[in-house]
Amino acid sequence: MAKLRSLALALAFTLSALPAFAVEPGEALPDPVQEGRARSISAELRCLVCQNQSIDDSHADLAKDLRLLVRERIKSGDSDDQVRDFLVARYGDFILLKPPLKIGTVLLWGGPFGLLIVGAGMLLALARKRPALAPVADLSAEEREALARITGEPKAGSGA
Repeated sequence: MAKLRSLALALAFTLSALPAFAVEPGEALPDPVQEGRARSISAELRCLVCQNQSIDDSHADLAKDLRLLVRERIKSGDSDDQVRDFLVARYGDFILLKPPLKIGTVLLWGGPFGLLIVGAGMLLALARKRPALAPVADLSAEEREALARITGEPKAGSGA
């Protein structure tokens, strides 16, 4: 019985880790094909309030409004591209979770690589400026004898 209880608990924790979509039952379209299209488009659009979530995942009021707008456009006969284009015209490329590569977004796409190159260049410049370490001179005979007395080891070359 204890095994069954722990298995049920483990299953409950596993299911709680699944993504919780914010689409409410009243928002869903009756046609499963249209609803699938709406979910696909909503998963590609950024919540303008949360900014790190799609409108499909967000519980913000604006995300709900955008989900309803997407469904209205689909019901009115718009293609997926027409729905996206409408929203981009209204909110800009920022609404897309994966904005297209163009002049206005080149910094967004190339910025991380540019920072990596600048950082590597700085490390290389610092490594080149670093002064070389002076060579270490060998110990004199007196220094070797003093070291042998301190460490309690026999003198080097004494044969012991």
